[in-house]
Amino acid sequence: MRQPHRAILSISLAVALTASSTIAHAQTATTYDDLAKSEAAANADNGKRVAPLKSIGNPTADVSAEMQAMIGAPYPPHFNADPKTPAEWKELIDRRAKLLIAGIPALKAKLGVKVEETKLAGVHCYIVTPNKIALENRRRLLIHVHGGGYVFGPGEAALPEAIMMAGFGGFKVLSVDYRMPPDFPYPAAMDDAMAVWKEVLKSHEHRRLAIFGTSTGGAMTLAMVLRAKDEKLPLPAAIAPGTPWSDIDKIGDSYASNEWVDNVLVTWDGWLGRAARLYANGTSLKNPYISPIYGDFKGFPPTILTSGTRDLFLSNTVRTHRKLRRAGVIADLNVYEGQSHAQYQFNVDAPETKEAFTDIAKFFDRYLKQ
Repeated sequence: MRQPHRAILSISLAVALTASSTIAHAQTATTYDDLAKSEAAANADNGKRVAPLKSIGNPTADVSAEMQAMIGAPYPPHFNADPKTPAEWKELIDRRAKLLIAGIPALKAKLGVKVEETKLAGVHCYIVTPNKIALENRRRLLIHVHGGGYVFGPGEAALPEAIMMAGFGGFKVLSVDYRMPPDFPYPAAMDDAMAVWKEVLKSHEHRRLAIFGTSTGGAMTLAMVLRAKDEKLPLPAAIAPGTPWSDIDKIGDSYASNEWVDNVLVTWDGWLGRAARLYANGTSLKNPYISPIYGDFKGFPPTILTSGTRDLFLSNTVRTHRKLRRAGVIADLNVYEGQSHAQYQFNVDAPETKEAFTDIAKFFDRYLKQ
């Protein structure tokens, strides 16, 4: 019960410090002309940008009512969680997992899919099969690596994105329940994902395979291709890294510009940065298998990326898109108005959710062999 109060306190302190130092000049402005003059003076030199303290309302243009409700929601209570021990991490992980798992039966029923557990190469996985598979998709398979900051989403808690992709796209999906911290830091997650990839290649032609995932899953999607290249393995026909955590460190413009604006991740300096260090476990944060933005993207398969204008990882997504294009890779980028991190997959009833997954499905249909 105390954590939300600490979160509110941290926000208040951040606002107070900012107001008293970098933007105090704006407090005396009473008209737009006064504000314009004070901002021009404060930003007269090269270097950091100084902006006035302000509130940002909900976007209304081209944003559904369902999405507006999510965009305007309060911060999640765990955004500044600071587990000190493995037991505290596990308690937080389990608490969040229970909330997600509770909604799985209704989501399966709504989208008309069935879920089966299986093991591939010793790795626990789920097969998500839609009730109706289009003829052209019957020999295709999508590999799903879930998000969650390398700590959240164990077991069935990883399934919402896989279910939506199967339901909206009409593909069979194999979701990898990879090992995670605190018990299994890097490289356990990548080792599990690659073990599954190698096993799938024994029974499926790589030109009929795609890999997708959001956030951590987006980073792992990119890292899997890097590792497959390094290990001389066949690559997927296409990939969909949604708002990928492609730089696990706090590097990129939107880590600053969308801090406290994104109402999902909120800030790198909360649980997110702590999870990054927990996962890396002493390995350099610039290791391309951890931060794939530092890898070589030449030869990557066609890629579709998704983000939102308030996403803390917008710069991660944009940097990844530009690097892919510079490497000569076919790369599409979808950016949604007003959305914070990965909000395109949080409400199955939001029109933007169906639109996002349908766009990815169409992209896969374009590049996967039938």
